[in-house]
Amino acid sequence: MANYKEAGILGEAPDGKPTEYDGVVNDPEMEGLTLYEKKALLVNRELDSHGMGKYQWRIFFLCGMGYMIDLLYAQAFGLVEPALKQELGFSTADSGNIFSSFNAGLCAGAFVWGILVDIIGRQYAFNLTVFIASIFGLCMGAPSNYNSILVLTAFVGFGVGGNIPIDTTITLEFLPQNRRFLLALLSIFQPIGVVVASGIAYGFVPKYACGNGGLGADGEPLKACSQVAAGEPCCDKASNMGWRYLMFSLGAICLCVFFLRFVVFRFQESPKYLLYRGKDEKAVQVLHNIAKFNGRRCGLTMAVFAALTDEDSSVGSAETGKPILGAGAKQLHSSFGSKLKIELVRYKLLFANASMARLTILVWITYMFDYWGFSIAGSLLPQILLDKNRAIEVSTSETYRNYVIIYICGIPGVMVGALMYGVPLVGRQWGMVVSSALMGASLFLFSAINTEASNIGINIMEYFFQSMFNASGDSLQLDNGHTRRQSGVRLAV
Repeated sequence: MANYKEAGILGEAPDGKPTEYDGVVNDPEMEGLTLYEKKALLVNRELDSHGMGKYQWRIFFLCGMGYMIDLLYAQAFGLVEPALKQELGFSTADSGNIFSSFNAGLCAGAFVWGILVDIIGRQYAFNLTVFIASIFGLCMGAPSNYNSILVLTAFVGFGVGGNIPIDTTITLEFLPQNRRFLLALLSIFQPIGVVVASGIAYGFVPKYACGNGGLGADGEPLKACSQVAAGEPCCDKASNMGWRYLMFSLGAICLCVFFLRFVVFRFQESPKYLLYRGKDEKAVQVLHNIAKFNGRRCGLTMAVFAALTDEDSSVGSAETGKPILGAGAKQLHSSFGSKLKIELVRYKLLFANASMARLTILVWITYMFDYWGFSIAGSLLPQILLDKNRAIEVSTSETYRNYVIIYICGIPGVMVGALMYGVPLVGRQWGMVVSSALMGASLFLFSAINTEASNIGINIMEYFFQSMFNASGDSLQLDNGHTRRQSGVRLAV
């Protein structure tokens, strides 16, 4: 408690000067709010007063690296699948299991960590998800059998899948409200991840592939050693190290991101999460730590919280009249099981009324269709483009070079999508309509035309509009949560 007194969080500001929280009890904006909502509103105001300080920019870039890791691996499995299939000798039908394994891991990770982040806290989840992805990612280059690769792929997906919702939550909880549009710009790290993966693959996979870019002396792809007689030329591990070098490189990048998050920059637990768990003193201490990091003072103290209405007389939600499940001091002594039950019950809020249920279902459908496009442009495109280019005698090395050219155009696509946040009349909704229509049109064109120039140009068009769609979709979510944010309730579900 002595440390809290020294920091000035129990009483008046350390310098004794008046703060913006003097007289907060009579603030008309507090009327009708629960005690938890009032405290959350004050936390929002404090973070807004910081603006985009040094701490906020570091959070933005570290969460952006999480986005980068997401598509780093989503792209990587498509880039290595042809070399994997050639070395291990599994069928084209079995190739789908690799992508299914990764996607199953993504789904499980998003669901499990989406719940755990509100139980164990942002700090642990922020670091553990990247650590899991980095360890299993490094192991991806070691196995020489199909089943081991499927297992490792699923665990990589589990770490990566849990990281994205956590990064989104953390970014929103620390950004000032007048900088919330940066959430859409966070998507720019995804095409950067794709370009990084494609660039590394371009350097390793064609150069260290079986035979001449995977081809034998007769110009036909070499078969796996398990599929030919002893002594015949085949594709073995020693002559096919390119895809392994790629996976080792991506695992090392992931481990570096973990090092930056865990060692170089010490992430402060989210003050809104701490409030939700009834740890008010720690929440205020975090705000003071952030203010010190940003070179400014924090006027919010425990005395300000103590002056607010007693919790027992203000337990209902201003919007529904029902309690906010588990919010506040009631959770201080709750068991893990009871916290888990509370989080699962909170999912009912997604279907609290017809309007909310409609919005939830539409968002789910939108992201489902979006990910189908991602699967074609990311996971499946490398194999499709490799087959199409071989038919027109474009080398494997040139094909991997073309991946870099195609995906680098996703960066301006995100920037255009983020800019739609402030465009009158058109805005995010029409931006999503136009970009999704052009994205679909480009996929039809790609299936009908086969020249090297068209394969590059049409896929540039597809990935540009897909990236624009994702950025517009992320910014649209800001409006969907506007009312609750105004009342201080902006917890991740």
